[in-house]
Amino acid sequence: MALDVQEKAQIVADYQQAVGDTGSPEVQVANQTQNNNKQKENIKDNGKDHHSRRGLIRMVNQRRKLLDYLKGKDLGRYQTLIGRLGLRR
Repeated sequence: MALDVQEKAQIVADYQQAVGDTGSPEVQVANQTQNNNKQKENIKDNGKDHHSRRGLIRMVNQRRKLLDYLKGKDLGRYQTLIGRLGLRR
């Protein structure tokens, strides 16, 4: 369940740091979060789909790495991002 072009463009527009910014940690984490939410819905509907569950765990770990990087780089940006995304940490 990948994001379509319009959803990605909206996320980039909301979280970019400068015009044309698609690679900042904020944009990447926001994309991962939206993708993870879609994948969770798929797993709720298909409970025995263990391959997708493994993929979701991998994506959550990748997002965690990006968040750890951002936390070490700039704590203020990290706290702002998790507040905007509604993440627990």
